[in-house]
Formats: sequence, structure tokens, C-alpha cells
Amino acid sequence: MSLLNKLEKRFGRYAIPNLITLIIGGQALVFLMARTPEGAGIIAQLAFSARLIAQGQIWRVLTFVFIPPTLSLFVVFALYLLYLFGSHLEHEWGSFRFNVYYFTGVIATVLAALWGGEEASGWFLNLSIFFAFATLAPEVTLLLFFVIPVKVKYIAWVSWAYVLFALLAGSLAVKLLVGASLINYFGFFGRDIARRWRTRSHSYRRQRAFSAKIAPLQGTSIHRCAICGLTEKDDPRMDFRYCRACSGHYEYCAQHLGTHSHMTQPPPEEIRD
Repeated sequence: MSLLNKLEKRFGRYAIPNLITLIIGGQALVFLMARTPEGAGIIAQLAFSARLIAQGQIWRVLTFVFIPPTLSLFVVFALYLLYLFGSHLEHEWGSFRFNVYYFTGVIATVLAALWGGEEASGWFLNLSIFFAFATLAPEVTLLLFFVIPVKVKYIAWVSWAYVLFALLAGSLAVKLLVGASLINYFGFFGRDIARRWRTRSHSYRRQRAFSAKIAPLQGTSIHRCAICGLTEKDDPRMDFRYCRACSGHYEYCAQHLGTHSHMTQPPPEEIRD
């Protein structure tokens, strides 16, 4: 039994059901409050800040996950997608495993931000949820901006390119945040990814070995008439037969099968064998 199975058996009853719904509900509430005069400063009050946390504003360790991904009306589309991805994962894994996946990303993001002394956001954390969904359901088609049909796997490739760029071009603090927010993904899928790459590598090596083995045979024919030398490459529609009356394995085309003189000696290559 794996460690995750043991933990689920012992602590599964403490899992928060419909976690993604609670998170999206909180983000939607913050979005609405931020658009009112009274709640104009709510984002600043919830945002993660290592400096302010050190001064005692401990709530920022968790409240940053309730900051919506955007303050434009595009938030409706963004929250819908987040709900789609998260609910699918919870349906596939169950509440406990999805809780572990999400909060592992939260804890890793917080630790990386505290170490780097930077502000943290839920952007890469939400991206890790999308990557998990894309791994489980790569062929699902989404309507980008509710109009353009695109398969999830293609969006994932573009997103991974963005992550790679952030890791290469970003500061050390950014690298820490990006890497930390993906710890949950590789914790859940790393073994399967490594196994898949080993399988592909093994298949590639076998294909290379097979290609090298048959390369000398390419361009040669399988059938050849012992009289006229015609092969199936010369006439793909021609039938070839062996003559039982000949001594040895002599093959003839349909034209010479009934007109040739029977051979009394095996072919030279059979004599050599």
C-alpha cells in the first residue's frame, strides 16, 4: 500500500469536500468586493507578503489563494475553467487526494516565497491544477474564449513553454516560486512520466536496432523467376510459384512456371549452404 493510500485510510475523513468550489466562491466574492468603493483595498489586505507576515499578519499565508486571477470580466471564464479542472480532479481522485494535491502546492509556494522574500500568487498554483487535468484528459476540447475549439494538450504545451521560460529567464525568487508550485504535479505524476519516458526510450532503441538490422535487406526482392529474373518489384501483379518437379527451390513467374525445363541440380546458393 502506498503512502498516500495509508494517509487516506487514516485521515481521509478530514478532507474538505468540494474544495475547488470553496476556493472559487472565495475568489468570486473577493472579485465582487474589489469592485466596490468599500472593498477597493481588499486585494492588498489578502495578498501574500513575506515582510508583512513577519510583522504578524499571518492570515496572508493562506488568503492569497482567494485572490482572483484577474479583476476584469474575463474572471468569469477563468473561474469556470478552474472549476472544470478542479472538479474533474476531485472526481477522479476523491476529495482527500485532491486536498493533498492542492495544499501541497500551497505549502510549497508559501515556503518558497518566504525563503525568497517575495510576494506569492495563486497563478502557478492554478496552473498546476490545469497540468494535472491535461495529463488525465489531454484529448478534451475547450472553447477558448467560448469560441475557438482547442484540445487541452495543445494549451498545456504552450503553458509548459511559459513555465520553462519563467524558470530560465526569471530571478531566483521566481524560479523558486515556479518550481515550488509544481512540486505537487511531479509528486503525483513524476513516476508515471519517468516510466513513460523509459518505455519510449526502450521502444526507440528497439526500433533503431530493427532498422539497422533490416537496412541491408531493403531494396532486395522476395520473389525472382529463375528463367527471366523478373521480380515482384518489376511487376507487382505477377504470381510466383515454386516447381515441385525441380531439384531444389526454384521459383518461376506465371509465364515460365509451365514452360521451363525441370532442374536436376539445386541452386548454387543451396549447394553452398
